[in-house]
Amino acid sequence: MKNWLLTGLFFMIVSTVFSQGKVTGTITDGTGSLPGANVVIKGSTTATSTDFDGKFTLNSTSSTGEIVVSFLGYDNQTVKFTVSNGATTNLGTITLVASNSNELSEVVVTSSVIDVAKDRKTPVAVSTIKAAEIQSKLGSQEFPEILKSTPSVYASKAGGGYGDSRIAIRGFDQKNIAVMINGVPINDMENSSVYWSNWAGISDVTSAMQVQRGLGASKLAISSVGGTINIVTKTSDMKEGGSVSSSFGNNNYLKTQASYNTGVMKNGLSASVLFSRTAGDGYVDATEFEGYNYFIALGYKASDKHNFQFTFTGAPQWHDQRSTSPLLSDYIKYGNGTDPNIKYNSDWGMRNGEEYNLKTNYYHKPVMSLNWDYDINSTTKLSTVAYASWGRGGGTTTNGGIRGNNAYSTNNSLRTPDGLVNFDLIENWNSGQATTLGTRVPVNGQYENSADTGSNRVNGATVINNTAGISQIASVNSHNWYGTVINLDKKFSENLTFDFGVEGRMYQGIHFQNLIDLLGADVYKNTADVNNNPGYFSTTYAPRPNGNPFISTDYQDRINYWNDSKVNYYGAFTQLEYTTGNLTAFLQGAISQQAYQRIDHFKYAYDNPLAKTGFKTITGGDIKAGANYNIDEHHNVFVNGGIYSKQPFFNAVYPNNASIVNPNLTNEKIKAIELGYGFRSGIFNANLNAYYTTWDDRFTTATDQAATNPSGYYTFQGVNEIHKGVELDVTAKPIDKLKLNGMISIGDWKYSGNATSSRFDVANNPIDGDQPLYLDGVKVGNNAQTTMALGAAYEILNGLNVDANLNYSEKLYGNIDVAKFSAVDNKGAMELPGFATTDAGVSYKWNIAPKLGSLNFRLNVNNVFDKVFINESFTNIFADDNISTSNPALGTYASNGQLYNGVATANKVYFGYGRTWNLSVRYDF
Repeated sequence: MKNWLLTGLFFMIVSTVFSQGKVTGTITDGTGSLPGANVVIKGSTTATSTDFDGKFTLNSTSSTGEIVVSFLGYDNQTVKFTVSNGATTNLGTITLVASNSNELSEVVVTSSVIDVAKDRKTPVAVSTIKAAEIQSKLGSQEFPEILKSTPSVYASKAGGGYGDSRIAIRGFDQKNIAVMINGVPINDMENSSVYWSNWAGISDVTSAMQVQRGLGASKLAISSVGGTINIVTKTSDMKEGGSVSSSFGNNNYLKTQASYNTGVMKNGLSASVLFSRTAGDGYVDATEFEGYNYFIALGYKASDKHNFQFTFTGAPQWHDQRSTSPLLSDYIKYGNGTDPNIKYNSDWGMRNGEEYNLKTNYYHKPVMSLNWDYDINSTTKLSTVAYASWGRGGGTTTNGGIRGNNAYSTNNSLRTPDGLVNFDLIENWNSGQATTLGTRVPVNGQYENSADTGSNRVNGATVINNTAGISQIASVNSHNWYGTVINLDKKFSENLTFDFGVEGRMYQGIHFQNLIDLLGADVYKNTADVNNNPGYFSTTYAPRPNGNPFISTDYQDRINYWNDSKVNYYGAFTQLEYTTGNLTAFLQGAISQQAYQRIDHFKYAYDNPLAKTGFKTITGGDIKAGANYNIDEHHNVFVNGGIYSKQPFFNAVYPNNASIVNPNLTNEKIKAIELGYGFRSGIFNANLNAYYTTWDDRFTTATDQAATNPSGYYTFQGVNEIHKGVELDVTAKPIDKLKLNGMISIGDWKYSGNATSSRFDVANNPIDGDQPLYLDGVKVGNNAQTTMALGAAYEILNGLNVDANLNYSEKLYGNIDVAKFSAVDNKGAMELPGFATTDAGVSYKWNIAPKLGSLNFRLNVNNVFDKVFINESFTNIFADDNISTSNPALGTYASNGQLYNGVATANKVYFGYGRTWNLSVRYDF
């Protein structure tokens, strides 16, 4: 009997230990499967990885337990299971949430107008940054700076004013980077510029930002030579809740923000609103700023088939600037004589005891859009967006002069000993008071300012007068912009999807100058208007944005110039995507027609045909193709390529601010090819890309400085570039609480072949013959060609996280002026010293109680070690150049000790910011 009991007990133990059941399921991120995710039975060594479709199977030796699912970039999720002996338990679909993500629904894109790349499917090099990272790490930095750890991206503070930063991708500046907000292009219709000050509040409402390097995945024929920045904003159908936050930092930085979302109500309506204010003194001297941001989103889900989203957003702002790049010698002179004062700004001074800046930018660019998504049936979807924008504002400057000196001249009689503008002297001169320069002479009993500098050429000689003065004026660049994008998405089968769409844009730019401040004078005399010559003006306008988003531009007086630019754009696009098993391939093409018209109210008499030109129409387009192949659940490879015929900018069609079409007009031609490899696992991800891009017939122009050709100019033909390089970015999660990231990008960006220079007079008549420009092999300037980054984030305690990022840049060359390469033996581009900066932050999230929300604290410190570095040079003066071209015996900059960190002090440069910080607190409810 005893033996039977022992035998039975042994049998039960063996049966329990060796009984088997299967646990299955599918892992997704809410938008697609996650192949390569780790799945482990908690407390055991039994583990597996998900396959192509995100599916897994585990053999369990226990009837109950928990599985732990992990994937790099997502929060771990634990799921309980029960399985009978010999049976299979399917846990269904398990959705992972991105680490620190606010709400997964915020980044789910439903409109086919928005071309967002998908991992292991869309064959492009891509980086995605979600709202949580932007919200925590951006702090008081400019919006483009959140991308500085992205491969082949170079972000610069430029002059350092609020919103004046710039970004480049693969050596192409932001005029050649397409910036899209919810599928709508926002690059300026005339010159493709992006002014981040106009979008200073966009970081508040961004749910995700995706950078597609190269020609990208957009179906539109847009300016994506270097890449595309896709910004997806929040929508009204977020879950109910809101937040209140405040942030403060160095130089009296203060930002406050409040937002609320209703969520989708029972009647299908939803709403989301946000308002914020940002102000501060600015890091650079005399760069005070104030900006507001408002965002209103209204949604209506009429049925399962119709979804409407209306958004209205704007960011009225003003900020004082440093627009003149000082000499490196002046930074040192107004420092301690050895170390530069990197905050030095030559564009300001004291006026009646108060700070006053020559340069103030002010703008309000509200954008309104209406999206309609119509699910016609299970295989057909129509997405439409209609939008409008009314930009109002400009930037101040000065004109005129005093005895040949203007307010921007350095080391002259209009400067104080500390290198600032002597506004009190200018005002005394303008008003006829005695000064060290003498006393101004009135004209017809009053002190008239105008464009006269007080120095004129008469019969080849310089003649100085005592009647001219200096005024502060503004260059106004307002616009009215309307557009629409319509896309039909048709799924022919499980494998084949077809897209077809049309796009239209109508743009009118309004350009003139008006009077800001007479600086003590009585009147401004305008002689530029041939239809009303002369005109006298004394009404001044404050350089501040108007809060009315629909205000007309007609109420302001015009001086010096007044012209309108009209650009009409019409295009069609199509894409065919084929997916089968592990292969995804696409072919897409776009064609567009752009028409340009110039209207000049001042330069030409009303009855002159040139006062209003006809439309000059130019056709462009692109063809792109690519394929991605998933070798297995860990490895994938892709290739893409394309050809792009890019229409020229408005000033290339009508150069030199005249209404005569450029005789050398041609489209720019871009060809690109790219190869990529990706590796995905639960603890380590990597992307390796190689690219080769040619950019031919790049248009550029320059003013002719010769006294023999007043108001003449140059154009340059055959300016070609080659941009090639490799990029590697990696992320890892070696342990549960530690995340690592790194990247390195090595570029070789240079001019290809020589070009020619053509000289024209003011009437666009050619002068002289074409002259050669020896550009072949010269490095492309103004962007670091080699960049590296290394970062880490660690969760110390539940809710308490620390992170740090190191960024390094080198192979940064001075900005190229192609006109200065007329000599065969030129030295090329000057290389600036490489530099490294470190950013660090601490975050803490306190979940107060269920249904009571959370408090979030964040401290950011940028450039922790206060590194001093030059991040832009606008000249190319070498250390071994002679300090005097007319007297070489004086020696070189190096032999005279006129160097800073190996750079000749005669160069005009911008320094990056030193150490900055900000602390924020946010209550989410």
